[in-house]
Amino acid sequence: MTTEHPKTAFITGANKGIGFEVARQLAKRGFAVFIGARDVAKGRAASQSLCEEGYESTFIALDVTDPVSIKQAVGTFSQKASHLDVLVNNAAILEDHGENIMKLNPEMLDRTLKTNVTGAIMVTQDFLPYLQQSERGARIVNVSSEAGALSSMATYAPAYSISKTALNAVTRQFAAALTSPRIAVNSVCPGWVRTDMGGPGASRSVEQGAETIVWLATDAPATETGKFWQDKKEIGW
Repeated sequence: MTTEHPKTAFITGANKGIGFEVARQLAKRGFAVFIGARDVAKGRAASQSLCEEGYESTFIALDVTDPVSIKQAVGTFSQKASHLDVLVNNAAILEDHGENIMKLNPEMLDRTLKTNVTGAIMVTQDFLPYLQQSERGARIVNVSSEAGALSSMATYAPAYSISKTALNAVTRQFAAALTSPRIAVNSVCPGWVRTDMGGPGASRSVEQGAETIVWLATDAPATETGKFWQDKKEIGW
């Protein structure tokens, strides 16, 4: 049986780091948040910690590289809620730090693209019927990176960088397609954040990394779509 929630948000890769902080900030704003994560133990612990803070949170097992897992996650979601207001595609991997494009392992590239790009496409496709039921105007936020910006791209982590460029293209494609009903779709660069991926020397906290993601999911003008953002400002592709 579904429960009617006033505001709902599903965040992939939300058991830790930026994804968890986005879930926490959205929960503070009154959203019923759904924690999507591949690691069941960590996902349940993350969701439980939000519940212990007094927020409404539900863990849903999700492997974004597995079409069956995605459909099962959507099926579980459909038993809990009838609509989705916010989808944050945050799940990502970075395996090629320090690698060079001239020696890039093609299997590593395949894994990275499957998680960072194909996963976001499949999750968005399967959640679309619920996003289209949003009465407040649904929003999709794809967590990208400055590494994917063509204007400043260098030799850093080629597989990861290529995947984030492709994710930005996915953002433009969905933004152009989702016009009736209109769904705002945007990419965001959270900056260099102190997470497992960013490392302890990163310049930004998870709170700072989540800020623009949460803004795009809530307070940004609904007319803003198909753009790339950092610090609540549009940046170049």
